[in-house]
Amino acid sequence: MKTVALVLFPGVQSLDVSGPMDVFAEANDYVDAGRGYRLVTVGTAPYPIRASNGQQLGADLGLEDAGTDYDIVLVAGGPQLPQAPDHPRLSAWLRAVAHKVPRYGSICTGAFLLGRAGLLDGRRATTHWSDAAQLAAQFPSARIEHDRIHVRDGGLVTSAGVTAGIDLALALVAEDHGPAVALAVAKRLLVLAQRQGGQSQFSPYLSDAAAPDALAAVIQNYVMEHLAESLSVEHLAEVAGMSARNFARKFVEEMAVTPAEFVQRARVDAARNLLEGSELALKTIAWRCGFGSAARMRLVFAQRFGVTPNQYRDSFGVAKTAP
Repeated sequence: MKTVALVLFPGVQSLDVSGPMDVFAEANDYVDAGRGYRLVTVGTAPYPIRASNGQQLGADLGLEDAGTDYDIVLVAGGPQLPQAPDHPRLSAWLRAVAHKVPRYGSICTGAFLLGRAGLLDGRRATTHWSDAAQLAAQFPSARIEHDRIHVRDGGLVTSAGVTAGIDLALALVAEDHGPAVALAVAKRLLVLAQRQGGQSQFSPYLSDAAAPDALAAVIQNYVMEHLAESLSVEHLAEVAGMSARNFARKFVEEMAVTPAEFVQRARVDAARNLLEGSELALKTIAWRCGFGSAARMRLVFAQRFGVTPNQYRDSFGVAKTAP
């Protein structure tokens, strides 16, 4: 029997708690007695804990008597966590957990609590895409994956926003009891399209600019219309009517990424959409999206998602196709 602890605090996102707990609870119906999960909640005062949606939650244990005898510890997220002050007692307890518990981590913005405990330094992690840049800024020693559903780095597990906690819990169940049990749980919960860690979050990269004639809007539109072409900094600067040096500086100011990184992300985003929704051959997708060759697209997908384009399509596509 594995013991799973969910960490609660005032302002917690209730779905970050109930989603993973329901996954582990449902898994108990598909495994032999004594091989499932025992669920507990660990809370910080004051009690009862009021969630961000106004719901009142209880906790089985407080920090003072929680101990560290668990198999999995997950810190839930909350909308105010990116701006919240440090919680010294919680940070101390999380550090103790990290030394004792085989698997520990966070859901959504719970990663900020791990960061304040010093548990993200030098580690790969993720959070909700809208908070990823702030997480990276607050904890520059961490290696933040901005576009992953969930990330595993040794015993550390972190997930993207809200419902991604369900995907993370399903992945942990699959580790413990195999993919068939995880799939059965997903079907019971009507999570019919279980997402793996390498799948992208909702793309944050190609967002609307403030005005149609703003530099970011002009370049974004041009890039999306000319993905198959060479899109060097010099060429984009010419489109913008600026020197290459001034263009690169201004673009980073507006978009918080370099032009080259923006182009790469746009190509990856377009390729994902075609892999998910079409039967086009890989070489055709690679050409349309500006990778030049299927081999180059495979390399980029391996670096970004840890999977090949074919593996991505097999997991997330609506149709199957040969390479």
